Amino acid sequence: MESESGVSALHWRERLRKVIFEADTPGGRAFDVVLIISILASVAAVMIESIGPVREAHGRALVAVEWFFTILFTIEYALRLICVGRPARYATSFFGLVDLCAVLPTYLSLLVPGTHYMIVIRILRVLRVYRVLRLVPYLQEAELLKVALRASARKIFVFLAAILSLIVILGSLMYVIEGDENGFTSIPRSIYWGIVTLTTVGYGDVSPKTPLGQTLAACVMILGYCIIAVPTGIVTVELSHAMGPPAPTRTCPECSAEGHDSDAEFCKKCGGALS
Repeated sequence: MESESGVSALHWRERLRKVIFEADTPGGRAFDVVLIISILASVAAVMIESIGPVREAHGRALVAVEWFFTILFTIEYALRLICVGRPARYATSFFGLVDLCAVLPTYLSLLVPGTHYMIVIRILRVLRVYRVLRLVPYLQEAELLKVALRASARKIFVFLAAILSLIVILGSLMYVIEGDENGFTSIPRSIYWGIVTLTTVGYGDVSPKTPLGQTLAACVMILGYCIIAVPTGIVTVELSHAMGPPAPTRTCPECSAEGHDSDAEFCKKCGGALS
């Protein structure tokens, strides 16, 4: 009798896992679509609630909507933990942490007023839409972008480190040239000017007044246009290398990891058997 109940519970958890985590079944696809619509609706409700006149007129209704979605997502998060073989591994994964952060702000608002506005982080959960899009053969953008960004990470990190060093030098040089009397009151403020100028934003709240400072500023502006092209080129090259067949949507029943080969028998992350 105990064996039959154990098998029944296992069967129930497996069916639930396929609906929640798999995207290649009608039930899984429907679940993802409903989830994405709910996420967008909950974020829209929070954004609307931040508008003063609307909050005064419909504050209670919007709060009720917020709590409805929070409770709904809390139940969904609990079901995700229940149906995977290794809940701790899923809870510490990227999507696991995003799912947790999607519900925490509303509960924290009971202790710290105003923190419920941070539930706009739920918009990150819309990233799950790539699982639905990958069911269409010609939509591979999400997977390609993920692979390209991962391959570009080290190069971009080195590039950013060099740029930050350059900005510190340029900012310090401008501080020496212009000084307090021209608005460059400190090296950090001069570094702020360097970032704004190098990125071609150009707020204009701080600007050089001396001919030498203006000459340096002109060089920084021209340099900014050259620098913008570098990370774009890095990612573009990696995108061209990443072109290939999209990863299957199979997920591991133990840790919910994705991207396994169609003929894989074990998870490449945790080693668990694939169903």
